[in-house]
Amino acid sequence: MTRYTDPVDEYIQSFPERIALVLTQMRHTIREQANDASESISYGMPAYKLHGKPLVYFAGYKHHIGFYATPTGHSAFADELSVYKQGKGSVQFPLDQPLPWDLIRRIVLFRVQEVSENRS
Repeated sequence: MTRYTDPVDEYIQSFPERIALVLTQMRHTIREQANDASESISYGMPAYKLHGKPLVYFAGYKHHIGFYATPTGHSAFADELSVYKQGKGSVQFPLDQPLPWDLIRRIVLFRVQEVSENRS
């Protein structure tokens, strides 16, 4: 009997429980705001697309959660994200601090609106 597993579940379950819980909450938060988005693994991390276009990605690490709202999601919220370590198109939310769930929700909603308005 072949056992089919969800690749995002597998990804999340590959982390220690404390990190997996945060990743599960991240997944739930994204899906709640972007319920029409498709979910997959891309670039080795959970990825969400809407209307065939990238929406957001996230990744787990030992000390932080990486969040990727390529790239306009970061520039639109630059002031609020300025307190976090960032890279080009990425932000790191430290695991020793509560994640900014309201901010993450607003970024995802921003990207949903942006992708929906610019679909062709």
